[in-house]
Amino acid sequence: MRHLFTSLSFILGAQLLLPPIFVLGNRVTSPRAVAAELAEIRDRGYITIAVKNNRAPLGFIDDQGHLTGYEIDIARRLAAELLGDASALRLVPVRNQDRLRAVLDDQVDIAIAAITITAARRRIVSFSHPYYLDGVGFITYQPPQATQPTIQALSDLRLSTIAMLDRSSTVPHVRYILPGAQLVGVSSYREGQRLLIHGEVDAFAGDLSVLAGWLSPNDTPYTLLPSFISAEPLSVAMPKGLQYRELNMAINQALQRWYEEGWLQERAAYWGLPAESSQFVNLASESPASCALAQSRICAP
Repeated sequence: MRHLFTSLSFILGAQLLLPPIFVLGNRVTSPRAVAAELAEIRDRGYITIAVKNNRAPLGFIDDQGHLTGYEIDIARRLAAELLGDASALRLVPVRNQDRLRAVLDDQVDIAIAAITITAARRRIVSFSHPYYLDGVGFITYQPPQATQPTIQALSDLRLSTIAMLDRSSTVPHVRYILPGAQLVGVSSYREGQRLLIHGEVDAFAGDLSVLAGWLSPNDTPYTLLPSFISAEPLSVAMPKGLQYRELNMAINQALQRWYEEGWLQERAAYWGLPAESSQFVNLASESPASCALAQSRICAP
């Protein structure tokens, strides 16, 4: 599996609405208002975190029915960091449109749910330092009988047919970078995958964190091209207010230390995500990407 991702330009996206269930071990309970300051969380003895359960490899249900993934690893280690116990948490699976509303309506303490930082979102919630830099990438499919891939670089897509989610933020990125390509809108990643397998399109453009989930650990007919055309920092979202500053600082300090220890990179690589230093903007304090994000005021204070 190739992890040779380059080309950063900072362009971002948006979303919002409300979570249905809590998952604690094998127990399911009803939601209730729980957002709290760090001292209250410690007194309570557990932290409640909104997560994804259908977005491999960030958060998904595995073959054994367990909630797992890169962001789930982060959630469990954060519980261990704040409370001394990796199981001292309640995970709340949420839909994309529910992620920020869960935080705003005090249904959860924080959200670790594939949330990218945008200026609009920063007006209503606080963000930690980014724990991963996602972006728009391209994936191709090579039939088993093919011997040599015909598309190996972004330049090979100049006059190709590319599928992507209809009306997504990916569309203007691709249209700008590849003006000669024919764009095909689809309603879901699954539909795009089907078109790719049947040879109806040459490539699919989408979030790297999703496309990485299409790759198997061994031989795979898919190839992620060694470029991406936008940069979208994933971050922990939490309520605004001075009373949450201690929680924000504790999370930032933990993320910084995990990066310095190599733990974030190791878990990203384990789940098949690109794991170069550029994927951990604002944690690699000397990186140019980190400085650019800081100057654009995307990073948390």
